[in-house]
Amino acid sequence: MKKFTTGITLFLLGLATYWSFSSSMPSYQQNDTILLNSFSTDRALTHVKKISEAPHAVGFPAHKEVRDYIVSELEEMGLKTSLQEGYTAGDWANLSKATNILARIPGSEQGKALLLLSHYDSNPHSSLGASDAGSGVATILEGIRAFLSENKIPKNDIIILISDAEELGLNGADLFVNQHPWAEEVGLVLNFEARGSGGPSYMLIETNRGNSRLIEEFTAAGTEFPVANSLVYSIYKMLPNDTDLTVFREDRDIEGLNFAFIDDHYDYHTLRDNYERLDRNTLAHQGSYLMPLLTHFSNADLGDLKSLNDEVYFNVPFFKLVSYPFDWIWPMFILALLSFICLLAYGIKKQRLHLKESFKGFLPLGISLLINGVIGFYSWTLLKWLYPQYLDILHGFTYNGYYYIAAFVFLSIAICFWAYHKYQNISIANLLVAPIFLWLIICGAVAMYLPGASFFIIPLFALLACFLVIINQKDPNPYLFVFMALPALWIYAPFIKMFPVGLGLKMMVASTILTSLTFYLLLPIFGFYKSKGKLAFLGQLLFVIFIIVAHFNAGFTKDRAKPSSLLYVLNTDDNSAQWVSYDHVLIDWNKQFLEGSTLKNENYQVISSKYSSGFTYSANAPLKEIAPPKVEKSLDTVVGDNRLIKLTITPQRPVNRLEVFTNAVPLTAVKVNEIELSTYYLKDRSGSKLLTHYISNKDATTLELLFPKEQVLELQIYEASNDLLSHPLFSVPERPETSIPMPFILNDAILTTKKIRFE
Repeated sequence: MKKFTTGITLFLLGLATYWSFSSSMPSYQQNDTILLNSFSTDRALTHVKKISEAPHAVGFPAHKEVRDYIVSELEEMGLKTSLQEGYTAGDWANLSKATNILARIPGSEQGKALLLLSHYDSNPHSSLGASDAGSGVATILEGIRAFLSENKIPKNDIIILISDAEELGLNGADLFVNQHPWAEEVGLVLNFEARGSGGPSYMLIETNRGNSRLIEEFTAAGTEFPVANSLVYSIYKMLPNDTDLTVFREDRDIEGLNFAFIDDHYDYHTLRDNYERLDRNTLAHQGSYLMPLLTHFSNADLGDLKSLNDEVYFNVPFFKLVSYPFDWIWPMFILALLSFICLLAYGIKKQRLHLKESFKGFLPLGISLLINGVIGFYSWTLLKWLYPQYLDILHGFTYNGYYYIAAFVFLSIAICFWAYHKYQNISIANLLVAPIFLWLIICGAVAMYLPGASFFIIPLFALLACFLVIINQKDPNPYLFVFMALPALWIYAPFIKMFPVGLGLKMMVASTILTSLTFYLLLPIFGFYKSKGKLAFLGQLLFVIFIIVAHFNAGFTKDRAKPSSLLYVLNTDDNSAQWVSYDHVLIDWNKQFLEGSTLKNENYQVISSKYSSGFTYSANAPLKEIAPPKVEKSLDTVVGDNRLIKLTITPQRPVNRLEVFTNAVPLTAVKVNEIELSTYYLKDRSGSKLLTHYISNKDATTLELLFPKEQVLELQIYEASNDLLSHPLFSVPERPETSIPMPFILNDAILTTKKIRFE
């Protein structure tokens, strides 16, 4: 390699990597002169600011205020709105009274309707919901305003559904899909969501059959910044994270497209999900999806979107969305395999390949992959041991998480350079045999078990082309190899960041492994470097630098506040009270209530939460006059081999949540507020939780329980109000600015417990 070639090629690789991120979304610029018929991020931000002024979960005072604001904005556009209200328990036995907001733009033809969807409730109890999903509501409001300004009549009706109680179990969507007459008219749903406060918005398909027609129509719509791939949706389907759109697919076989962003995951469901922290580029990206899709699908045949065929799809710069049929997966793999075999034979014939040397090439690959895999797998465990406060960030992505990703990526690169430096006497041609063989195994495995990831073979073809060049040329052009490396960088670089951001730092192993695998695809460039040892040292140095930066950002500040928790629990059976917390590392704010506390208190059921978190500390608390719920039995009779009990649980104070647990008694049937819980849920419910009722306006909870007559049923009733910090009987001070309410759990609450036994 010529002088300066190493530096230039490294710079070009870095530039290409940067481009893979920067080209994925639009750049927001404040502009007051945007045409009325164009989507304005600034106008959408006005809605976000209004919606996210206060927590607005179901049953909260601001919930109605947000609903009234959305209705007024729709009506100001000249749309007639309606509200759909009713109880629903969804699939998770989370009962709530949802109030959906509906409007409709009539089309010129009779056919299936296009439905625009987002939800307006925020997550209980402290989230301001600017991103999740104020951004989605704002995107739809601004998009509809721009669409209506052109005074064009679409062919298809456009239904606007701003759903309620999504955070409680997709209840608003369930109410619409199963009880509203408009549901049977829907042909396609566009749903706007969030799981963080920034980054590119990913397009995720929801379909029960093949995706080829949806991909064809999505591509025809001509979105400017598509970020989508068939692997992401394959992973999404494996996770316990549904959206409102899932209800449409499962209950009505209605297809749709999700648009959701996941960066800055540490803001998800927290008080920091606010107007200021929402990434303006991200909101602009949501708008860049909606406008072309609204124009296209409001005039497309929405009755012709079903398909039995699937497509592999992925996005890359310049080419936008690339797709091809699943039918090509195995032919492409066989072509790659045959090409490798032929190139092996050709290289051996030309005496450019030697089997012994090629087998030696597996050593640096195996060593680096093993070391990087072990480091990535144990990195989060080590970090939690060094910084126990990370345990209180329940979703597992810390404020300094991006520094950790960068650190471990550079460490992985350093280890790869070190391993190949140790075996630099092996020729480049022989070194390439091992990564090609490994990538063939990977591509064969995904073709069989995860076909959505079969676009992984594209960079492999580029590597095979490099292999051919190196076999034929002793001094190949390094810049040709940089060009051939673009598919690997553009496809894998976003994944290296995405996995630990979206799924938590416990997935750092995905980043270290993917970094290693990408390094092997770049061996046609790196293999010729004479300074691999120095580059290994540089990678280690960058690792140390980023680890140091992460360390100095491991503490908590006003902008990076520590999640904390405190509850007051009153046992009305023995008239005892305790302070409890979910925190692993207490702060002065809640430590003052937990003096002499014990760790891992086991006296209580695990109140349902996203991560099944349990109490960690408890201490005796003074008794307060907190009124328990009134429980009245109205029926107790035998029906055949079963016993039927009807009872009503009525709050005697303003409460937000009721949770009911049972002992290990098989339940034949259960109704709550006349809503029957599915027999599937009753048979497969995990633990002892029976149901949760998110209460509005002190509504009562009526239960009908049918169970074998020879059994003894025991109910444990938890009733909670999120008013610990404002209740006149308590003097709990406000949190310091360096702390926020811990999300995903019951928090800042007054909780009463009561047991009832039916002999």
